[in-house]
Amino acid sequence: MIENNLNASALQPSIHKACRPLLKSLIAQASALGINVSQHASGATIVDAGIDVAGSAEAGRIIAEICMGGLGEVHLVDKNVTVKSQKPVLACLGSQYAGWSLSHEKFFSLGSGPARSLAQREDLFNELNYQDNADFSVLILETSKIPPAEIIEKVARDTKVKAENLTFILTPTTSFAGATQIAARVLEVALHKAHTLHFPLVQIVSGYGTAPLPPVCSDFLTMMGRTNDAILFGGFVELRVNCSDDEATNLTQALPSSASKDYGKTFAEVFKSYNMDFYLIDPMLFSPAKVKVINLQTGNAFEAGALNEMLLEKSFNN
Repeated sequence: MIENNLNASALQPSIHKACRPLLKSLIAQASALGINVSQHASGATIVDAGIDVAGSAEAGRIIAEICMGGLGEVHLVDKNVTVKSQKPVLACLGSQYAGWSLSHEKFFSLGSGPARSLAQREDLFNELNYQDNADFSVLILETSKIPPAEIIEKVARDTKVKAENLTFILTPTTSFAGATQIAARVLEVALHKAHTLHFPLVQIVSGYGTAPLPPVCSDFLTMMGRTNDAILFGGFVELRVNCSDDEATNLTQALPSSASKDYGKTFAEVFKSYNMDFYLIDPMLFSPAKVKVINLQTGNAFEAGALNEMLLEKSFNN
């Protein structure tokens, strides 16, 4: 258990309550956003953000805010996405992180969003000590397939929410919305790496991140590479923390993607070098290119890493 009972539910906001207006807005603007809303035979609401429709970057922006449980702001500025949160641990790890593995026969997807906090299927929630309470929920799936009835039934069972009160938002990696909401995970990626490095999450106060929007194409492997590279080579994150300067320095030095042994090639090249086995890649690679850590206790700021325009251009133009 993390110190000081981090994110105790009684002291934290409801991510479902915070994201509900965003979900209503997304559905109400479906036509303008290029997405399609339908009802599954189970009664669940299905939001197609790029499978049989064009979707849009703006749809991806709103979906990214839903992913963060309504506790983060996402903006599109020129060809970049920016993210900020005053509750980054709960927003990013308690909601946005794609940590719920769902599979049935040939269907597989990682789920992110508020529903994770109801299902409590991940060990991470034991550390966060957070569980929301709601009679509806929403789950975001990076998939190009409609989830089968068995997956919807499992989510309903695990969240204890009736299927007719569940919404599934589907964001293929090859879609505008998918690419946008993945780039908007730049802050979440930094939080996840900080957690992997065993930095006390209770010491992280707020966060800001930015990453370029990758150009979209119909090839999944190409887009998997581009969306990862947008963060690995073009991502910048600023964290405000409460700790000693030694702790802030150590976090800063270990956080950038360049600290990984697999850094130096595009993600597609790294992926191929491991015979397409994602789990053989050094987990320390998945982090922003450049970081800044500001210690609120001392006022000192620390920076490490660098944007890599050469590898970013190589990835985006392959």
